[in-house]
Amino acid sequence: MQVNGTLINYYFHCKRQCYLHGNRLNLEDNSEQVKIGKAIHEEKAADKSNSEIAIDNIRLDKLTREYLTEVKKSDADVEAAKWQLLYYLKVLKNKGIVRKGKLEFVEKNKSDKKVMILELTEELENELDGYVNEIQELIASDKPPEILNSSMCKKCAYYEYCYI
Repeated sequence: MQVNGTLINYYFHCKRQCYLHGNRLNLEDNSEQVKIGKAIHEEKAADKSNSEIAIDNIRLDKLTREYLTEVKKSDADVEAAKWQLLYYLKVLKNKGIVRKGKLEFVEKNKSDKKVMILELTEELENELDGYVNEIQELIASDKPPEILNSSMCKKCAYYEYCYI
């Protein structure tokens, strides 16, 4: 499987989740958390021509002259979201499109949204290349990484696979 933004995100969130998804075990269709995230994306994309753009194996939430914006339902894993957005910026850069990145976290029950601005530097791009190689090696391995046993596992789409 070719590395994409979802795998980048999962790699930082949980390497086991990254491995399972990368090996085409998709349990997300039954996940309430994933359904909520998709609903937020659909609401944000409604009636906007620069939203939900598919390029190669990635889907961009919003692209303007200045920013590539990625929308997340919470800031529970900022690091994973940051690297996912940086990956998207690199894909665009490879196509001759240079933008800044904007992460928007739309927390439920909060009127303010948290926003982060990112730029793809050469140093970050080199680090990202290393992560892409690590993900490819992880997915090619014979067995999945161990279970994290973290409190965040209870909300994961793969919870039943790992624990039941």
